[in-house]
Amino acid sequence: MSTSAASNLPPAYPERAAWGTAGKLRAWQAAALERYLAERPRDFLAVATPGAGKTTFALRVATELLDRGEVQRITVVAPTEHLKVQWAEAAARVGIRIDPRFTNGQGRHGRDFDGIAVTYAGVASKPLLHRARTEAARTLVILDEVHHGGDALSWGEAVREAFEPATRRLSLTGTPFRSDTAAIPFVRYEMDEEGILRSSADYTYGYAEALRDGVVRPVLFLSYGGTMRWRTRVGDELEARLGEQLTKDVTKQAWRTALDPAGDWVPSVLRAADKRLGEVRRHVEDAGGLVIATDRSSARAYARQLHEITGERPTVVLSDDAGASERIEEFAAGTSRWMVAVRMVSEGVDVPRLCVGVYATSTSTPLFFAQAVGRFVRARRRGETASVFLPNIALLLAHAGSMEVERDHALNRRPADDEDQ
Repeated sequence: MSTSAASNLPPAYPERAAWGTAGKLRAWQAAALERYLAERPRDFLAVATPGAGKTTFALRVATELLDRGEVQRITVVAPTEHLKVQWAEAAARVGIRIDPRFTNGQGRHGRDFDGIAVTYAGVASKPLLHRARTEAARTLVILDEVHHGGDALSWGEAVREAFEPATRRLSLTGTPFRSDTAAIPFVRYEMDEEGILRSSADYTYGYAEALRDGVVRPVLFLSYGGTMRWRTRVGDELEARLGEQLTKDVTKQAWRTALDPAGDWVPSVLRAADKRLGEVRRHVEDAGGLVIATDRSSARAYARQLHEITGERPTVVLSDDAGASERIEEFAAGTSRWMVAVRMVSEGVDVPRLCVGVYATSTSTPLFFAQAVGRFVRARRRGETASVFLPNIALLLAHAGSMEVERDHALNRRPADDEDQ
């Protein structure tokens, strides 16, 4: 492996770099690398907006440490099986051989590899095995989307148990997170102005900065309301309009009704989204769309409706089932219109041709929302925008609003700002 190879990795590997950035590290990657090499910390948390190029940054750190002899082995921990493969392919480009098919049953990786890629669930099932591997050689552990270390108490405990002996630990995430669940191992927390403990990053590269640099696209949010009617368990028929001030319980019921494939809301939004996609494809021929569903049955139903609307069968990806990675890669490399997925495509998976999204899930945490929207922001050329359709739910609009503030602040700079550059 070599730092030269890492320098030539596209800034947003595994996909095409944003316009004007190919051939060298982006400014934020170079600045973060300079800080890392100057401080040489055992733990380092980099927060960079989805699409900014966290993988390229991490692999450059890895090549630096390997070339200097500071570490001998790499372990990448990722949320999904697909991301394990994605990391291995990226690492191969810079001469680092990562085994994405390592299993706990093997115990050790083959001699032909410099390390392994595993999931958080895999670590949680055999933490002492991974601790023994970490103790056996000087190891850099890359914790991708490190907030998953708090998805379950057992996961956090396993990550700490397995990688406490590591020589270096590099944690990555696309958005800051708060400690309202189990604290994430190896992450520093600080109290914010609201008295809430939040992760404290060693380097942060936000959505606004990425917009200014042309690394990501601006996102336009289109909220759809409508009158929802449903029957309660005791037989009462209720009615509420999305967008109006409702109680938490009524909002939840109305939201669930809106996402029901048998209702009117989803088909109307899918038609509007496909119309928008058609407009985008006049200028971006391979532009694609993604529907994020709550569960498998809804995803299949949405796919059938899209088939009726477009006459084309969409790609359907259901969690980490067999063939999911291949279907995602085939869609990413193709020109078909739509993909429908549950959770796995909402995080880390890179399909830069996605330009239109439908947020048809009841998951509402700020972290999940930011990660989901992150699937649509990766810019490939100047002037691109992304459109995300979502229910007119106050909580979702608040999440969208925070991103819009950053977007507008970045795109509406005062003339004096430009003149000073």
